[in-house]
Amino acid sequence: MDKGQLFEEHRSRLKGLAYRMLGSYADSEDAVQDTFIRWCREDIDHIENPIAWLTTVCSRICMDMLKAPHNSRVDYVGPWLPEPIYTAEEHTVEEEVMLASSLSMAFLLLLERLTPKQRAAYLLKEVFNHSYTDVAAILATSESTCRKLVSRANAAIGQDNNRYQMPPERQQILLEAFQQAMNGQQLEHFTRLLAEDVQLTSDGGGKVLAVLRILSGRQRVLDFFSTIQRQGWWQQLQWQHVPINGVKGILMKHQGKIINTVTFGFNEQGQISRIFIVRNPDKLSAVKKMASLH
Repeated sequence: MDKGQLFEEHRSRLKGLAYRMLGSYADSEDAVQDTFIRWCREDIDHIENPIAWLTTVCSRICMDMLKAPHNSRVDYVGPWLPEPIYTAEEHTVEEEVMLASSLSMAFLLLLERLTPKQRAAYLLKEVFNHSYTDVAAILATSESTCRKLVSRANAAIGQDNNRYQMPPERQQILLEAFQQAMNGQQLEHFTRLLAEDVQLTSDGGGKVLAVLRILSGRQRVLDFFSTIQRQGWWQQLQWQHVPINGVKGILMKHQGKIINTVTFGFNEQGQISRIFIVRNPDKLSAVKKMASLH
């Protein structure tokens, strides 16, 4: 197998790692391409474990990118959300749930609490199932340090409850209830499906109109949707149910152009606990590109 073929065999895994690290599909493509360029310069005959080499290089590139000034959220207008991605429905129910647990908007936002090295250690160990020995080699540190990094990451973002995912059939029920409510039907039913402490985050990036703060609490979120419903703008859009970041989501289009995506986070009571609306046009190109291929 030549260099190119060997790299392509691992491209998907590297892109999955880079996207989770960076929260940006465009940046993850850049990180993987940079990894490929460095790979092409290497004499692979002297590389005993290609996937370990590629994972190490890609992880370190991502950590450097996270430290770069342009990745600071300080100057971002309004709340920041990860770039949504289309995730094809080619998995069993169990695989979908596992995929969503590490790709959902809610989980990716939790990773924002971590330092670049904590994020890398946590993802490599807890999501990509590397041993502490492997993680230590990738991060060029000791095994005990890696254990501390993962432990601190777990403390910062919580344990399994923060990766809880609703079964797909329940997600579909919640999605349909949301659409009916926005069409002026069964609003009381939708209200009961919202957690009391539900939060709504809308990311326009200063490019388009969006809520410039996180809305917290059932009544404030309902007031927001009531305003949207009265304006009738969303009813004029084409709604398409698609898998986004491992969960069932919505693409809203106007004359074939994607205007925004909507996805949910859930609590263990089967309610909607988080609502994520991405409107920043710079963040919609990836989901548009991938959705058009399916």
